[in-house]
Amino acid sequence: MYPAMMFTRAPVAFGLSLAALLAAGTACLADQLPANLIRAELLPGWKTEAGTEMAALRLTLAPGWKTYWRAPGEAGIPPQFDWTASANLAGVAYHWPRPHVFDVNGMRTIAYKNELVLPIEFLPARAGEAVAVSGTIDLGVCQNICVPVKVTVSGTLGTGEATNPAVRAALANLPKSGGAAGIAAPICHAEPIKDGMRLTTDIALPRAADGDFAVIETPDASVWVTNVETRAGGGHLVDVSDLVPSSAAPFALDRSGVTVTLFAGSDVIELHGCKG
Repeated sequence: MYPAMMFTRAPVAFGLSLAALLAAGTACLADQLPANLIRAELLPGWKTEAGTEMAALRLTLAPGWKTYWRAPGEAGIPPQFDWTASANLAGVAYHWPRPHVFDVNGMRTIAYKNELVLPIEFLPARAGEAVAVSGTIDLGVCQNICVPVKVTVSGTLGTGEATNPAVRAALANLPKSGGAAGIAAPICHAEPIKDGMRLTTDIALPRAADGDFAVIETPDASVWVTNVETRAGGGHLVDVSDLVPSSAAPFALDRSGVTVTLFAGSDVIELHGCKG
């Protein structure tokens, strides 16, 4: 089964029709871009046992181009979803497939190359009725240059049952859970700094090695997370990150809502919550 997901009412977008517009740029830049830079479509899926509608957003990029994971790394544009124009939609939950790590001019980025199939669960506001999803996604796409792109998508879910192998394949390619990988919840220590909090996360990782790293995320996506130091050895991976909220001041951190994603060798492992 899929990991337990938190449905969010945060702005959320989808569909069969696509409008890909450069959010910024000049006519000169547009002339350098391939005509098939990006295509977005809705892959219909099925009604889950929980009563949600499972579907997926598929982004098809021009050969060699990539788009970013939810936490893009040291350089990149995180995707922003807006589903507020949808009808009969109470919330959404994303199932992010395993991303890939790229080195770009000495900076580490986390992304998907050529294609992304992102399974999404849509929670109806009124059970048993179709969900009309409509909205926009702002994202970055990169090759030798990076450009911001806006895609507009829409579709109706819940009008019939479908089995889509692409959606199932993406769900089969999720990161491992901590339980499946045999990794216990990390130990977190938070201390205030001038413009936020410094979080030290200690993960028991028996085969921790140089090059392994962790990505720290908080429940509040507006909190900017910057890695300060990563140490590997002695069966542990220790990540030190600064967390800076929009207020640029110390804040209360809910450790149970922290997500730690480990990139250890060829493994991608997702841990939810840490102990203080």
